[in-house]
Amino acid sequence: MSEEYQYPPIPSRAQKRQEWDAQRIRALRLHMRMTQQQMANELAVRQQTISEWETGIHRPHRSTQKTLSMVAEQAGFVYETDGERTADPDG
Repeated sequence: MSEEYQYPPIPSRAQKRQEWDAQRIRALRLHMRMTQQQMANELAVRQQTISEWETGIHRPHRSTQKTLSMVAEQAGFVYETDGERTADPDG
């Protein structure tokens, strides 16, 4: 008999939400050479919201995280952590 296929583990909701943490958001903004105000305008949020995300006070909502992922992909943003190279934070 052949070996049974093992499905890859499904990340928990908490793990998925942690994809767009403060450092990654700031790195994306800097990659795009934007001020907090410019990024806020692009995402239709307040500049204070961008600041709160970047300092870890708050995290973006799931829908905003999806938007961040799309923006990152369009910008060719690659984020590396601990030797891990991530081009698509939702992937």
